[in-house]
Amino acid sequence: MEKNTFQEKNWQGKFGEDYINRNSFKLKEMDNLYRNNYGITRTELNKEFLKKINASVKILEVGSNIGIQLLFLQKMGFSSLYGIEINKTAIEFSRKNLKNINIIEGSALDIPFKDNYFDLVFTSGVLIHISPNDIGNVMKEIYRVTKKYIWGFEYYADEYTEIPYRGKRSILWKANFPEMYLKNFKDLKLVKEKKLKYLDNENIDTMFLLKKK
Repeated sequence: MEKNTFQEKNWQGKFGEDYINRNSFKLKEMDNLYRNNYGITRTELNKEFLKKINASVKILEVGSNIGIQLLFLQKMGFSSLYGIEINKTAIEFSRKNLKNINIIEGSALDIPFKDNYFDLVFTSGVLIHISPNDIGNVMKEIYRVTKKYIWGFEYYADEYTEIPYRGKRSILWKANFPEMYLKNFKDLKLVKEKKLKYLDNENIDTMFLLKKK
């Protein structure tokens, strides 16, 4: 598969560094951000979607950045946590600040784990930054390395829509990502989806949980 796409090069460089500097939140700060945006915290959303999943399952986050979402799961009691990330500064930060969470360098286009290695694989604000030319391959990789669940939290739109992002094009898209998974992989079923409208505008995000039948 193609590596070092335009999008990856941006996230590996200064553009990615700037993102880290803007988004180095602690758990309480992130919960407050979610509450201000949607009227519900990330902690509450995670419990709503994952409360029936055994805490011993093996979990991978694709595009883990500094590991804040994995830290939320660790706080819930999940103990077998992994992440892949393409920005080296984010990896170094997470390794210094997180305990018992395994973050390695890797691309969503070529996830460095064997088939069905994880019980649950998830993204949080990552599919939105994958080019429409690559999104099918990224979904295939996520599907390949999970034996049971795919979980996501992404911007939502009925149609694939490109959005300018911090003065750049070809960096951000919103779409109906759970529907794309279901169309591409016939043995997936939708366990749960929750659309979240922003309190101060008309934008919508979606959290979804899919399961292999």
